[in-house]
Amino acid sequence: MEKTTVTLEDIQSAAKRIAPYIRRTPLLRQEAMGKLLGCDVYLKPEMLQVTGAFKLRGAMSKILALTPEERAKGIITSSSGNHGQACAFAGEKLGMHVTVLVPNDTPLIKVNNARRMGAEVILWDRSYDKRWAKVHEEVAEHGYTIVHPYEDPMVMAGQGTIALEIMEDLEDLDTIIVPIGGGGLISGISTAVKALKPSVRVIGVQASASAAYAESRKVGKPVEVPCLPTVADGLSCRRPGNNPYPIIEKNVDDIVAVEEKDILEATKMVAKEAKLVAEPSACVGIGAILGGKIKVRPDEKVAFVLTSGNWDIDMLGKVYNDIPVEGVE
Repeated sequence: MEKTTVTLEDIQSAAKRIAPYIRRTPLLRQEAMGKLLGCDVYLKPEMLQVTGAFKLRGAMSKILALTPEERAKGIITSSSGNHGQACAFAGEKLGMHVTVLVPNDTPLIKVNNARRMGAEVILWDRSYDKRWAKVHEEVAEHGYTIVHPYEDPMVMAGQGTIALEIMEDLEDLDTIIVPIGGGGLISGISTAVKALKPSVRVIGVQASASAAYAESRKVGKPVEVPCLPTVADGLSCRRPGNNPYPIIEKNVDDIVAVEEKDILEATKMVAKEAKLVAEPSACVGIGAILGGKIKVRPDEKVAFVLTSGNWDIDMLGKVYNDIPVEGVE
């Protein structure tokens, strides 16, 4: 039977497997942001990861576990950008063919980065179903192995290594706040956290414009929602992932949705106070506190996973200067 969940042992094994290929990002205490947010703030800046996003951890975890025959045939994925770049990096390092399908409105930096690393990039419809139908056509023709960005437990295990690092660096952690797109990141992180220290509060955050997990939590079952335009384009989620959903329901204490104005304000705060270039998708956790969606105490040690920094720089410049920007679906 195909594996559908992830364990602490899976995450610990992934950490050893991917160590030669990833950067162990620091955990940065930010006192100035703490005064503004009303808690003891720690940032996990995954935009400092080799490919500019946490996705490298999961991609390498999966790809390094492939058989020689699977590597020889190559891999394929569909991604809003960051996972595709991670797969491209893995292919470049391991000498594998990589095909990446991305929505045709993906920020150009993500497309160019993947191509620069040798991946074949196919621009396709933003529709999740249409893109994955194309993926399966390519698999049938070429025999590629699919590296799914969030349904694959090996990918979840790689993402969960973030939690191992945070908890090594901050043993008295109280709360960890994690952006949710497809759900693979928080599945891995929450599994590690609850296995190691169940008292730590795990909170997931989505953009209100695309909040399938938050809506599903409200009604007690997976539901599909419309994906409206959002600056947090990396978190687009029309419906919960089949494999992440039960893991998240078991391990995640709360899920909230944050408005666009708070995401933009958080993006500016990270740049101004922490001197980090984070894409809006990475900043939703901070936006949730700014918008009053998460309550914290002054003495509460809160770690924010800043997932990525791969956004068009001219768009970030507009955000920093309060110039209106349009989100994508």
